[in-house]
Amino acid sequence: MFEILITLLVLVLVIGVWLYNRLVRNRNLVKEAWAGIDVQLQKRAELVPNLVQTVKGYTSHESSVLEELTRIRSEKESGVNQRAAQETALSKSLGRLFALAEEYPDLKASEGFQQLHNSLVEIEEHLQFARRYYNGAVRDNNNLVESFPSNIVAGMFKFSLAEFFEIELASQRSVPDVEL
Repeated sequence: MFEILITLLVLVLVIGVWLYNRLVRNRNLVKEAWAGIDVQLQKRAELVPNLVQTVKGYTSHESSVLEELTRIRSEKESGVNQRAAQETALSKSLGRLFALAEEYPDLKASEGFQQLHNSLVEIEEHLQFARRYYNGAVRDNNNLVESFPSNIVAGMFKFSLAEFFEIELASQRSVPDVEL
């Protein structure tokens, strides 16, 4: 009887250690995935001043959109939901900037503006991939934190749920040109 009790205790301990290690691995994957998003968001933020300067040269009287872009870019939020809201606001402002560019054929045809726009679209594609990877890591982490029996280990060692990252991208907002 004593040997069965010891065997069960060792089995529970081994399973506990295994679950703890899985929880640590998933938490680290979430952190790694967030770092990937952060890199893409930083690249996007670095394009904003160049876009603002390019547009400013063509549209000196349309300063409200440019000022809003500059203001939003300078804010730094730390939480995932707060950062998502900030980045969505930045995307909406970028969308307005591109809509504004439609009104200025010289700007729209400008090689510099086209390069910046193409760079933004490329960065946003990378951001979309990073967001998918992050949200997949969050899903796996949250499943493990909430599932039995790993939720017992997660509760004992204060593992918590991670937040999903949802963002509306400027390139998804652009309306395609239709010529009739």
